[in-house]
Amino acid sequence: MPNDNIYLLKDLAHLTGLSVYTIKYYLNLGLIKEVNRSPETHFRYFNDSTVENLQKIRAFRKKGKSLKEIKRELL
Repeated sequence: MPNDNIYLLKDLAHLTGLSVYTIKYYLNLGLIKEVNRSPETHFRYFNDSTVENLQKIRAFRKKGKSLKEIKRELL
């Protein structure tokens, strides 16, 4: 999607209210994916769909859903 905004991990944390640690945990679980990574700095890059998925995850968690249930919902 060429019109997508590009975000760093700290941007995602600011936009979603989640901690960087929590976002990294969700990355490790496969709930979200980076869209690119800089070979020089190793910074991870994300897009608008990642922000949307994190907002969905947060809403599911508030409803008491487990991470396994959320993964099934998102995939």
